[in-house]
Amino acid sequence: MTQDLILALDQGTTSTRAILFDRAGQPLAEASRPLRQSYPHDGWVEHDAEEIYAACVAVLREASEKSGRAEHIAAIGITNQRETVVIWDRKTGRPIHPAVVWQDRRTAEVCARLKDEGHEPRVTEVTGLLLDPYFSGTKIAWILDKVPGARARAEAGELLAGTMDCWVIWRLTGGAVHATDATNASRTLLFDIAGQDWSDEMLELFDVPGALLPKVLDCVDDYGAAGAEVLGRPVPIRGVAGDQQAALMGQGCVAPGQMKATYGTGCFMLINTGEDRAVSRSRLLTTVAARVNGKTTYALEGSIFVAGAAIQWLGEGLGITGGPRAAEALARAAKADHGVVVVPAFTGLGAPWWDANARGGIFGLTRDAGLPEIAAATFDSCALQSRDLIEAMRADAPTAFGEAAQLRIDGGMSKSAWFSQRLSDLTGIPVRRASYQEATALGAALFAGVGAGLYASVEEAAQASPAAETLTPAIKDHEREAAYARWLDAVPRIRL
Repeated sequence: MTQDLILALDQGTTSTRAILFDRAGQPLAEASRPLRQSYPHDGWVEHDAEEIYAACVAVLREASEKSGRAEHIAAIGITNQRETVVIWDRKTGRPIHPAVVWQDRRTAEVCARLKDEGHEPRVTEVTGLLLDPYFSGTKIAWILDKVPGARARAEAGELLAGTMDCWVIWRLTGGAVHATDATNASRTLLFDIAGQDWSDEMLELFDVPGALLPKVLDCVDDYGAAGAEVLGRPVPIRGVAGDQQAALMGQGCVAPGQMKATYGTGCFMLINTGEDRAVSRSRLLTTVAARVNGKTTYALEGSIFVAGAAIQWLGEGLGITGGPRAAEALARAAKADHGVVVVPAFTGLGAPWWDANARGGIFGLTRDAGLPEIAAATFDSCALQSRDLIEAMRADAPTAFGEAAQLRIDGGMSKSAWFSQRLSDLTGIPVRRASYQEATALGAALFAGVGAGLYASVEEAAQASPAAETLTPAIKDHEREAAYARWLDAVPRIRL
């Protein structure tokens, strides 16, 4: 019997799904579960880690059973929301606190203090990151300080910590494997991206005991096996990557200069810089793109905190009924050259601004502006934030960026041909829109496929990336630049 299928587990922010792929990258079966978020205080976002694990098991089983080909599964690949972190009891496996989500801003004051003390340049030099509550390190320290007795227990080796990949792997393997991959590790503020190991200096700075942390493995590696109680037989876990790095792989961006953006709740844009660990002067992040066979490749990344969430706000906040399609139809009815600008800084601004205190605003309203113009400006805000990132990448990695740059896109918003065209219009570069949107799950599957021997290399695996259509800018240069100038005028106005 040939085992030539890969089961991808995509543990996301708003849902958990499993997709079974064949060797050609074609999906055969899929299952998903929505994920509840809780908001105990302003700026706080939490998940129930036990609910997450239960959903993971449920979708793995459902997708496997739907396919009718469970016996052909060669391996599991895992991808996850990266900076969300949980701490649990080593013996009982019970979390000591709800998982703190990547969107959470509760440690903003800690980050501001460390920045004021002058630590950010060294943090960036070691980790490639900036001092922002987005990342995992300050979240871990916060839990240890707020849960009674947790810090002493951590120092005694009684607790374990990890991002969602680590938590799920530990549970799937019955506690046999406490490991993460280099891409997820590179998002913690605790990882030396040059030395490719936990940094004692950063552990001391952020007051995180090293005994808590998992072993860091390659994206293609042996992560043990999901127990027989999950899928009826042990199934090896052979690939792991954070969601955006998995999408980079799923979009076939394995060579320097290849760039992708995933438009989900937020937007995350990465450009592969190969073995060149590019240092950003534009407040982008230097992060691990992949580590395979001990070889590390890097990427520059820009994070937009609010993309698809802005379209959701049109319904929930402004009462536009009918979901994203209705919001798009309204936006398409807007007056030309309406001049309205929406800055959706609902949870602060990400790259290249990095302002946790910024809040959203609407500018340029006139008497004849209404919901259509606000809707159009909200869609445009996603494209204009993308332009910010592209300009920063052009400055930081001119060699990788190149004249023939194109943006490969996936995620929910890319399903809209209209938005995809608008994105090309406002960024001024071609947009390559994938025919299959689940690039994150596909990337996890491809890494696992390499680990299971179905592909000889990541380059061979990347050939299974989906077909795409390419859209090119269709508006005049002066229109594009006028829209971007209005955006650049509006952004400083919402920075408190």
